[in-house]
Amino acid sequence: MELKLGAKKRAQREKLDKDSVPAVVYGKGIESQSITLRRAEFEKIFSTAGESNLIKLDFGDGAVNVLVKDTQREPVKNYFTHVDFYQVNMKEKVNAEIPLHFIGESKAVRELGGMLNKEINEIAVECLPSDLVDHIDIDISNLNNLGDEIYLQDIKLPNGLSLVAETNNIVVMVMKPKEEEEEVAPVVEAAAPVVAPTPVADKK
Repeated sequence: MELKLGAKKRAQREKLDKDSVPAVVYGKGIESQSITLRRAEFEKIFSTAGESNLIKLDFGDGAVNVLVKDTQREPVKNYFTHVDFYQVNMKEKVNAEIPLHFIGESKAVRELGGMLNKEINEIAVECLPSDLVDHIDIDISNLNNLGDEIYLQDIKLPNGLSLVAETNNIVVMVMKPKEEEEEVAPVVEAAAPVVAPTPVADKK
């Protein structure tokens, strides 16, 4: 699916209305360009594209292929306050963070009470822009025993993708269930009260 986003060039110190978001487009061998986006339009596109899908960005000189490289948000209301786009060369490889989607059902979780621990939720890959994917599926249905793990080297990457770092970190594992030990307070028998002897009156 082709994602298209319109924008316009931004003049220096141009004031923006509340429905606009300032942004910058940069890339290898090109001059950086300040632009503005319509907030609602960008939010809609970004919800689909994320940072791992190409966007056709048109700000007046014809559409260019870009990736979202960075975003800034208002800390309280969480709306976008700035966007960085990287203009790609379709013939040169790029680095991107691809989200992981965990699919299937683990027998160790379902039947043994194990806890699924996701160590990694996205992986850094290198590829040509045309080979970028939305996500990579991780099938957890082979995690049948407590302690079973899936490593980076176990992931079958789509054609054209390679890991940026050749590490073999754990992606997901099934942990043993926590044993809740109830501390039982020892029962202490109450000591019988000490009764003082009754004084005997002298007989006269």
